[in-house]
Amino acid sequence: MSTITPVVETTVVDLTERTVREANQSLHDAAGGTTWVIEHPAGQHNIAVGIDRDLDVTVEGNVGYYFAGMHQRGTVRVHGSAGVGLAENIMSGTVHVTGDASQSTGATGHGGLVVVDGNTGARCGISMKGVDIVVGGSIGHASAFMAQAGRLVVCGDAGEALGDSIYEARIYVRGTVASLGADCVEKEMRAEHLSELADLLRRAGRSEDPSEFRRYGSARTLYHFHVDNAGAY
Repeated sequence: MSTITPVVETTVVDLTERTVREANQSLHDAAGGTTWVIEHPAGQHNIAVGIDRDLDVTVEGNVGYYFAGMHQRGTVRVHGSAGVGLAENIMSGTVHVTGDASQSTGATGHGGLVVVDGNTGARCGISMKGVDIVVGGSIGHASAFMAQAGRLVVCGDAGEALGDSIYEARIYVRGTVASLGADCVEKEMRAEHLSELADLLRRAGRSEDPSEFRRYGSARTLYHFHVDNAGAY
């Protein structure tokens, strides 16, 4: 007995004919399980923000600031590059950029997966609170600053002050690290970390060997009170 696969219709939104606000409202009103393509984004800002249902959205071209901000459900991908604040405050779901991303990728993210096939700018994963970020290229300075939870995977190199004032997030870097920030140290790569990293790379569609990465995390000296550090008042 043959099984008939239902045809999934794709809704196309052309941003030369509709505003970003109108496009976003259409996504917010859409039924879960639907597929969308956004054409001619032309680097406009705030596209596909606040999606809270299981949509599959593809953007054909470069996007500007805060693409997929506050993302909650579904998958959003960009066939191009993204500006500042990609997937800021993401809660769940997946955001995938095939090109590069600017500063503050995945900033304050609570959950979900952010994938950038190319490079990101400074402050990638700043104050991350549970999001997983996988970068196929290199990242800029002050990345994972005050990162509290989640995992940052860098298949290329990392800039200066990596993991400055980090809490309990984990960082995996395959290439070189320009310098580590305050309280960030290299840590042992145990079997559970290799397994965790292999799963993250697989989910991001990467083929790198986990054994080629090094792990970094908190030395746990900054957020414990030491009386010797108390000043006279």
